[in-house]
Amino acid sequence: MARYENLSKTLCERIKEDRIKNKVNPFAFKDENAVRRKDNPHDYETVLRSNFIRDTDKIINCPFYNRYADKTQVFSLYKNDDITHRSLHVQLVSRIARTIGKALNLNTELIESIALGHDIGHTPFGHTGERLLDNLYRERTGKRFLHNVHSVRVLDKIFPLNVTLQTLDGILAHNGELELDEYRPSSLENFSDFDNIVQKCYTDGNFMKTLTPSTLEGCVVRISDIIAYLGKDRHDAEKSKIKLEQTFSDDGIGVINAEIVNNLIVNVIENSYDKPYIKMDDVHFSALKKAKSDNYQIIYNNKTNKELDQILQTTFEKIYAKLLDDLKDKNYNSPVFTHHINYLNKPYYKRPTPYDKTDADDIIIDYIASMTDDYFIELYEHLFPSEPHGLKYKGYFD
Repeated sequence: MARYENLSKTLCERIKEDRIKNKVNPFAFKDENAVRRKDNPHDYETVLRSNFIRDTDKIINCPFYNRYADKTQVFSLYKNDDITHRSLHVQLVSRIARTIGKALNLNTELIESIALGHDIGHTPFGHTGERLLDNLYRERTGKRFLHNVHSVRVLDKIFPLNVTLQTLDGILAHNGELELDEYRPSSLENFSDFDNIVQKCYTDGNFMKTLTPSTLEGCVVRISDIIAYLGKDRHDAEKSKIKLEQTFSDDGIGVINAEIVNNLIVNVIENSYDKPYIKMDDVHFSALKKAKSDNYQIIYNNKTNKELDQILQTTFEKIYAKLLDDLKDKNYNSPVFTHHINYLNKPYYKRPTPYDKTDADDIIIDYIASMTDDYFIELYEHLFPSEPHGLKYKGYFD
């Protein structure tokens, strides 16, 4: 039987009383303190559009935002509208984070901008695609590919959108693969410090694990990312009908998605209200860690997913090599020019230097990371028309 926890009566009364008094959370980030890379009057805060509403508008109107809709969250190659794609995932993260942020009286507009932008740099085919691009990028350049770092690149470099430092920082440090029982905001003063942090992430993959967001709002998004996928991935596993070797156990936060989401939200709010940190108690944190470990063992390392990884490795390597050759040979009929470079060289993007002056490997990384699953497959068929790729969708009636 499902078990749903509730906020304590004491905290409920306290929240109601604080709202009646219009109490301000001293730890919430204030809109007027937002920092942008360029002082552009068009981006100034107004009574109609705050700094972070502007950020959200920039993000959802970024051309790569559309591509969330056909990027794998966990399960690739399924023609099943009930299985989560990355577009739904970022909305779930935003909804969970805003629920927590509203209760804690934080800046929910900053929360929304971070949540909706946090995966915009993610690859096709989920974390498998990320790992494969990381391997290729590292072999050729010595630099790392990490989707959170690339999300910053999308919004700050590929499209110089003048997004605030606070939104970009929350995106960079979201790292939903690394859970903590307590999140305390780090110190971040300016873009110069931020740029140094980003550059270090490219050369030291472990450095990213040390990062925490500089705002409580960013910390809320980070824990919400885990809450959003923990139970939903189990729901998707059921929908995909993959053969699971064992069942999930209840270690204190429930088994199904609705239980997990509710119980973790309640516990985070209960332990974080009016505090300068975001926290779970020991029982819930241990249960979260165990549930995440179970997901890895039962879902992510499933035999079906492993077989797909092997097929994708060959296709990623071949597409990367072919596009790089086309770029160096100046084959202007290649999709790397017609679908990517020419697209990003449009004058209205107002970039300081033409995109084609970007390093060759970075251009290829940018292009592949931007692809949807369907586009990646069709591109392979276009580039290698006589070579099978082995990437077959499981249909609705299979």
